[in-house]
Amino acid sequence: MRSTDTSIETTFSILFAISIAHLLNDAVQSVIPSIYPILKDDFGLTFIQIGIITFVFQMTSSILQPFVGRYADRHPSPFALTFGMCISLAGLVMLAFSDSFHFIIASVAVVGIGSSIFHPEASRVAQNAAGYRKGLAQSIFQVGGNGGTAIGPLLAALIVLPHGKGAVIWFALALVLGAIVTTWIGRWYRRYVATRMASQAAKVIRSVHLTEKQIRRAMTVLVLLTFSKQFFLASMQSYFTFFLIDKFGISIRDAQLCLFAFLAASAIGIVAGGYIGDKIGRKYVIWCSILGAAPFALCLPYAGYAVTIALSVIVGLVISSAFSAILVFATELKPAHIGTIAGLFFGLSFGLGGIGAAFFGWLAEMTDIQFVFRVSTLLPLLGIVAALLPDMKPADKKQ
Repeated sequence: MRSTDTSIETTFSILFAISIAHLLNDAVQSVIPSIYPILKDDFGLTFIQIGIITFVFQMTSSILQPFVGRYADRHPSPFALTFGMCISLAGLVMLAFSDSFHFIIASVAVVGIGSSIFHPEASRVAQNAAGYRKGLAQSIFQVGGNGGTAIGPLLAALIVLPHGKGAVIWFALALVLGAIVTTWIGRWYRRYVATRMASQAAKVIRSVHLTEKQIRRAMTVLVLLTFSKQFFLASMQSYFTFFLIDKFGISIRDAQLCLFAFLAASAIGIVAGGYIGDKIGRKYVIWCSILGAAPFALCLPYAGYAVTIALSVIVGLVISSAFSAILVFATELKPAHIGTIAGLFFGLSFGLGGIGAAFFGWLAEMTDIQFVFRVSTLLPLLGIVAALLPDMKPADKKQ
């Protein structure tokens, strides 16, 4: 018989709203790397200075997240999402009117801080609106961010590249819309905090039957799995086009279309992984997602053109399903610290992605792009450590 406890019901209107807000936030974030060529030409920047901009942006948008999440766990802030959007809006306006390298650094740092405020609390909202569908909820939230990351560079090419750096001010409209959406979400969240959050957290805490040692070991495994996944994705997202051009001699346009196919498959995998994890358990999704992608990834550097594209689609579909399962698994281990855990893993995701891109770029300079792919495609083999995760039953939607 279905439970009458509405605290376990899924609030899809909030999930879709937070996914839209995530899309708008991450679309603006992804615009910044897309305008590097403009910044380099306008200000005569060196590649080292471009690297500094990336470093500051990645660090402010990743390192701060666990601390923001920890604060949110102790002091739930229904309108922190709107505040984060407004901070990013301020940074974007600064960037549009920046007239020096140091002003650009300050601008991207402010945008990064806004993102750090947004992500942990947004993930808390997704978890609280999830009911018993926590994996699906996290997937809906995450696919919004992936969509924003994908369309940001496209919009930058259409809006900013033809008109110059000042045209980034048009993206302020996205953040204003995001602030409106998150204000509506904040009103729902305020009611949720006032009525149900404490009792629901207490129920979840009582459902965890692991020792502190087991929890620490599981967290270590999840961090290692996040490392393997994000480093591999950094290689694919940053260098797959170069790999295809170098090996098969295809055009830049065709290489970009192949990358789009990989990213589109990844978006589908994110939603599928969350849904399946709710049905069979997070551990099995994590295991099948990362280690299951290994045989296909290992074949990538050695296959022909058509098979390479097919393999990349399969790999994107399979391996992308892991992040939602990892994040929900981690929050179930520490149900009283959802903000902290979300901040930690989102921060790791951003930070490791940046470090991975830089590492493989350095490796490509030292060797060649073919060698980079022979190395990076070994990373999914680390999925075998998922065997060390404790068994966690999927949420039961019945009583």
